[in-house]
Amino acid sequence: MNSMRFRLGAFIIALACLSWSTATATAQLAPSPDAAPVSNAPPPSDEEKAITTLKLGVNLVDLYFTVKDKNGELVPHLTRNDCKVEEDKVPQTLKNFVAETNQALTLGIMLDTSGSQQRVLPLEQEAGSQFLQRVLRSKDEAFLISFDVDVDLLQDYTNSAHLLSKALNKAQINTAGGNGAAGIPGAGGGTVPTIGDPKGTLFYDAIKLAAEQKLNQESGRKAMIILTDGDDQGSRTKIADAISAAQKNNVIIYVILIADVASYWNYGMGYYGYSAAKRVAEETGGRVINVGNNGKKLQDAFQQIEDELRTQYVASYTPTNTKLDSSFRRIAVQCGEGTKVQVRKGYYAMAQQD
Repeated sequence: MNSMRFRLGAFIIALACLSWSTATATAQLAPSPDAAPVSNAPPPSDEEKAITTLKLGVNLVDLYFTVKDKNGELVPHLTRNDCKVEEDKVPQTLKNFVAETNQALTLGIMLDTSGSQQRVLPLEQEAGSQFLQRVLRSKDEAFLISFDVDVDLLQDYTNSAHLLSKALNKAQINTAGGNGAAGIPGAGGGTVPTIGDPKGTLFYDAIKLAAEQKLNQESGRKAMIILTDGDDQGSRTKIADAISAAQKNNVIIYVILIADVASYWNYGMGYYGYSAAKRVAEETGGRVINVGNNGKKLQDAFQQIEDELRTQYVASYTPTNTKLDSSFRRIAVQCGEGTKVQVRKGYYAMAQQD
């Protein structure tokens, strides 16, 4: 097997030293946390370099956002004069503003393979493969992670839709009782009780690890696309910390909420995943799309995400508050009456890392 596995035991250590663990004796050794992610994508063009350097200036905040009208349609062709930005309610002056439709994408595809997804996994694999075949261009790159009682890197960075689809189609449901996985305390194998088949879903752990170990060294437009029912069982990471990790690394999160709700009632459980998924997505500038277990809605969701990622505005400004004190600064963007701006809720004012 060519995947690399984040084992939960190693994750406890990873919270302090951010190390990867191995899945089996035949798995590849994981890269050092200090090593740059492996990428097969070609080097960026001069135009892309000009855009990605928005975040390299001293204390320069870069924003990626979409604008929709009252009917939910994307609004193109806006200029910097059409939009206003406030930080902690203080107006800011935009230094750069680009209506960008062709900037390179860095994507993390995140697949929930816990027991509750047993009936919808084939739908996710089919629609996900079609999305990757359609969306990936030569300058884009993506990786694939599955999460259940473990967090597994199934495919590292590549711009090959074929390799990603191959890894996606090999993903299997893991409930700690099947597929060779051992029960893990705190994830359904020990101290956290569960009912029925689902044994653990490390949703928040997966977000934190992907943001801090895969997307942290990338620049430009970065997004996680997470296919899940939104339910977390057994994560060491709190939802606020997962959101913070994404915000600190300027990662947009889209959650495709796919759930066979009937199965929850069969297990004697209620369904509570929507509110957590909505919070994770909206706080990072993305959104949640609820598709139930409908294959057509799932395909439409992927199309909506593709359209939004390819029709984003890129803006930057130097904050009037110049203190790099690691505090959280709230951002508000307005682009005309009757429009809705989809943008991250804020950022952490942290000094640039060398």
